[in-house]
Amino acid sequence: MTRTQLPELSALERILELGADKLDVRVVRHVAMPNCQQLPVYVISLGNPDPGVPIVGYFGGVHGLERIGAEVVIAYLQSLVMRLQWDSTLHQQLDSLRLVFMPIVNPGGMALGTRANPHGVDLMRNAPVQAQEPVPFLVGGQRYSARLPWYRGVKNAPMEIENQAICEVVERDFFPRAFSLCVDCHSGFGTRDRLWFPFAHKREPMAHLAELQALKNIFVQSQSYHRYVVEPQSLQYLAHGDLWDHLYLQSLASPKRIFLPLTLEMGSWLWVKKNPRQLFSRHGIFNPLIEHRQQRVLRQHQSLLDFLSRAASGHRLWLPGGDQRASLHAQALLDWY
Repeated sequence: MTRTQLPELSALERILELGADKLDVRVVRHVAMPNCQQLPVYVISLGNPDPGVPIVGYFGGVHGLERIGAEVVIAYLQSLVMRLQWDSTLHQQLDSLRLVFMPIVNPGGMALGTRANPHGVDLMRNAPVQAQEPVPFLVGGQRYSARLPWYRGVKNAPMEIENQAICEVVERDFFPRAFSLCVDCHSGFGTRDRLWFPFAHKREPMAHLAELQALKNIFVQSQSYHRYVVEPQSLQYLAHGDLWDHLYLQSLASPKRIFLPLTLEMGSWLWVKKNPRQLFSRHGIFNPLIEHRQQRVLRQHQSLLDFLSRAASGHRLWLPGGDQRASLHAQALLDWY
């Protein structure tokens, strides 16, 4: 297997060359492949490193089959790198904001064409979080065999190195800040694009439900024709080992910290509905295979990713407090619970 078989990684490295003088780039892990090749897990940062400013994270490629998630994140990073050459407004925004990208969290799974990493572990079922109610058979996470999908890994073993990398980045770059949010880009659930927030391991509301409701409100107000369903993941199904549940629970150790993790689930069934032949391709179930449709998907999510950076930059203007927070919490309970 050669690096040319992972075009997303080649595309990312070309962008890193273009923005070399504007980006902070580091490799947080190397993933060993069956042929002994080592694939890098990149973290790319730009903007103000001062821990007093908010931070936004963009993650993709957690599931190797869902290449479109990595491609959406890479496309947004490329847009920013190109805009840095001429966009003075972007430079001003980055003075009060930090952006962090992990576009290809699971390069081994992507190179192998598997949902799991090279050890057969599903990274979104691998965190030390146990669902408090019954989960769907297999889908909610299983420990029967790595040969079956949604494998959680060996009980009580350390998390996989890809998840360790995410935790290291979040704990180092996000947790020291008073406000942070992130989005993890996936595909493969239904015919609607969904923005999920914790929890996946229980049906009870998260502590920052009012803040999520406020974020949803400003999104709806500023994106009048959006097509996203915003909801807690628990409305759809529960699962063991959700990494963002784990990190969100870790963030609660500091009561003054606000960390809002989101998951973008692009509705890949719509692509299959428009092109039923994709059912005969393992990649086609999770990715748009027709070029113009892929380009449309890459375009349509850029406004969401850009909105999140702007929302973080102006978080003091919309975060609720006092009676407003109680009102938004009550509204969210009516909407989602």
